[in-house]
Amino acid sequence: MSDTKQDVSKLSFEQALEQLEQLVTDLERGDVPLEASIAKYEEGEVLKKHCASLLQAAENKVEKIRVGADGTAKGSEPLGD
Repeated sequence: MSDTKQDVSKLSFEQALEQLEQLVTDLERGDVPLEASIAKYEEGEVLKKHCASLLQAAENKVEKIRVGADGTAKGSEPLGD
């Protein structure tokens, strides 16, 4: 396995997703030796978890805007409350 596990925490969501997509493409081609396939799969799991974590953090920051009767913004509140 490469240094993906150590480097992943520094990646943006877009960078991690791009690397994950490349791993999937490589595996789908079917010309990767078994050992390399296993390593790529493990790297993909790390990237997937990182993406999920970043998405959760973004979701936690999302707020919905409260709108008054006149249609103007009156403040915000956490999404889902």
